[in-house]
Amino acid sequence: RRGHGAAEAAGCLGVDPIGASMRDGGTANDTQTAIGEAVALARRVADTVPRVRTLVADATPWHDAGASDADELAGALAAGVVYLRRLTDAGVDVETALRQLELRVAATSDQFSTIAKMRALRVLWHRVAEVAGAAPGDRGARIHAVTSQAMTTRYDPWVNMLRTTVACFAAGVGGADAVTVHPYDHLVDPAAPSELGRRMARNTQAVLLDETNLGRVIDPAGGSWYVEHLTQALADSAWAAFQQIEAAGGVLSAFESGWVHARVDATWARRQADVATRKVAITGVSEFPNIDDDIPAPPAVAVGEHRGHGPLPRHRYAEGFEALRAAADAHRRRTGSRPEVVLLGLGTPADSTARATFAKNLFEAGGLATVLVDSVDGVDLSGRLVCLCSSDTRYAESALEAVRAATQAGAARVYLAGRPPDLTEALQQAGVDEFIALGVDALDVLSRALTHAGVER
Repeated sequence: RRGHGAAEAAGCLGVDPIGASMRDGGTANDTQTAIGEAVALARRVADTVPRVRTLVADATPWHDAGASDADELAGALAAGVVYLRRLTDAGVDVETALRQLELRVAATSDQFSTIAKMRALRVLWHRVAEVAGAAPGDRGARIHAVTSQAMTTRYDPWVNMLRTTVACFAAGVGGADAVTVHPYDHLVDPAAPSELGRRMARNTQAVLLDETNLGRVIDPAGGSWYVEHLTQALADSAWAAFQQIEAAGGVLSAFESGWVHARVDATWARRQADVATRKVAITGVSEFPNIDDDIPAPPAVAVGEHRGHGPLPRHRYAEGFEALRAAADAHRRRTGSRPEVVLLGLGTPADSTARATFAKNLFEAGGLATVLVDSVDGVDLSGRLVCLCSSDTRYAESALEAVRAATQAGAARVYLAGRPPDLTEALQQAGVDEFIALGVDALDVLSRALTHAGVER
């Protein structure tokens, strides 16, 4: 329609039967049949529109399931090798087969990890092409980076703009040939991101390209000891994982046997532990939440056992906290009031502010509003959650008395911010139900708090 000749047309058709099977499920026979059809299409495309690529080795299903960067890269290599083998088996020469392939991975807001991921993938694919017998000038990878959906949040979606900007920048610095930026609000309504969201996603790339000249520098991270070391370490780990996949019979056999599921499930469990304890902070969700940000929850998706050739799960790092927030929001809509925690500050503001801020941040991450008071006198605590906040010195002076007063006033559950080592047992005997401090499993604490606040889930 635009009047371009076949020799001028360029782009990628994005055909990926392996990635589709991982994301949506399917039988091994169906996947093999689809690969055969894709290879036949790639042969026709290579003959008629040589600058168009047909196949994508898309590792974002690995990423969305919670895989490590090394496993994600290994997944891209393993899928790419399947396509490369099938193309050459069909009579396509190695160089032409390589030109029919694109590698797709996720870019995250972890800037240096993303830079290293792109650089490592290029090194790894160069080695694959070398072993396949490609000429030195035909060993380069075509890398397409897509901003991570796992890192994005439904609550406080404005922060996603910062996440995707860093991810886009890092992908460009790492050497990605193409970058897709998701709209910051695509999770609020996945069917229809806002016009602003789409415009900002487009302009993120435009600003980085046109105003920072990001595309004019070849390997801007090259020579940095940290980036070079991280790249090499990631490449080594990914190659070892790729060898394990090949030893298991290739990516399709590893997927069908459940090896891939077990691998990514184990990594996801470790990621979730770091998120739950807030070792990994999610701004706007687990840290500095906006309690007034009320976004309707999406329909729940049942996730059962992932075995055999079933689809990989799709996770987001914030999903645990967002599920609690959604339950608290539903409670507010149903009852007219949000579940609440009374923060009892002991002593002066200098004594209580630090831990009151910590407690406020923690409880609001679960959708519980907080009210700060400096005394239980005249405050109705019947059936309410109460959290004492102060310094260890002030706790030694007045915590026991304050706990007893809160209990006698009818508090349903008493928390204490911190864990005074010499008072723990005495405070428990006086009526403290839980201590909240750095490193606690926040999801566990908040789940119990919502239950005691009468929130249905």
